[in-house]
Amino acid sequence: MRLSSIVSEAIRNIASGASRTIIWFLALAVSGTLFGGFEALTIIGQENTAAARIEAAADVTTIVSPVSAIDGAACDRLIEAQGGPSASGAMREGEQITPRSTPGRSIGSYEVTAGMIRLLALSSVISSSASSVSSTTAAGHGSPSGASPSSDSSSSNPAFSSANQPAADASGVWVSTALAHDFGWAKGSLMETDHGDIPVAGVFDWPNDGRDTRFVYALIVPASASAKPFAECWAKQWPQTDALDLLLNETAISGVADANTLPGVTQLNKSHDRRYSAASLYETRMTRVLPIAALAVGVVIGIAAVRRRRLEYAGALHCGQRKGAQLLTALCEMLITSGASIAVALPLLAALCWRLSPSDPAAVFLAAVRPPAAMLAGALVATALAVLAVRESRLFRLFKAR
Repeated sequence: MRLSSIVSEAIRNIASGASRTIIWFLALAVSGTLFGGFEALTIIGQENTAAARIEAAADVTTIVSPVSAIDGAACDRLIEAQGGPSASGAMREGEQITPRSTPGRSIGSYEVTAGMIRLLALSSVISSSASSVSSTTAAGHGSPSGASPSSDSSSSNPAFSSANQPAADASGVWVSTALAHDFGWAKGSLMETDHGDIPVAGVFDWPNDGRDTRFVYALIVPASASAKPFAECWAKQWPQTDALDLLLNETAISGVADANTLPGVTQLNKSHDRRYSAASLYETRMTRVLPIAALAVGVVIGIAAVRRRRLEYAGALHCGQRKGAQLLTALCEMLITSGASIAVALPLLAALCWRLSPSDPAAVFLAAVRPPAAMLAGALVATALAVLAVRESRLFRLFKAR
């Protein structure tokens, strides 16, 4: 038989209902969508968990020196190291500053390097981006693709690209949104204090979400990175690596601390587990075996589709149909059926990924389509093997058992 005749025969079988296409189509479409959707939702859940950690500054690691023996310039230069953080900066406690509007109420201050200001500004961008995404998602409009990245695909978020990192304006002090709200300050305001008039260079978000609360109600004052040592060095990195702790230890000035005052590395937000690893969670997720399960389901569907027509296939062989033509016809029917089911499942999975993924919907979609693709492959292979197993010699036995 010519290929056109085989295709025509397959289409007639589907149109007439002889191949029971609707049953296998629904089985493949529903199973493929459920398997792919389960995989997508699992990965999206991990993305949201990681995004929440980043928003809460759980990706910031600090080294604390009890004797203020941190090299501020070295701390700022950590971003230049291979595998270094996206932002880093040093800080130390400063003087109490009293606004003239509240003579009896002084405010603590912290002297920081330019790198610390960049880190605070970057954290504010991430927090604002996540908040806008959350409100948009809750309202049921728009796409959350601007959320904080949750995996190695962080470069997909504009807020994380080096070209879009906020500049460190060191022309004045920086204040938190809580402090700015209480005193009516904003970027560009002039703060009248007992230390003179100080311009407000920027406002940053510092929510009470488990992170270090010292910056919530304090003035962040730019200082020279090389004038004198600092007490702490902060480094923001995602995904976090073991090398970051070594880099932070390199900022400690040698020969200053003794055995009782050695600097220690800790996490800025201690409410989150520091041993968290997004890569490990992804690699060990329960749904990683879904392609294998989907393949098994496809095999079962392929075998069942042929098994219900064994008598028909054996009779066709008895009437002179060649085995090769029969095989191609059955494969063509299953290809059309499974292809149609995939055509239904893919748009649904794409909509799910682009609607809910906070970081990289394309990567989530590629992971979600693996189970349906494995199911299609399993159905085609099983169909071929099951057709090859049908023998004309079993026609009478099949006829008796019908």
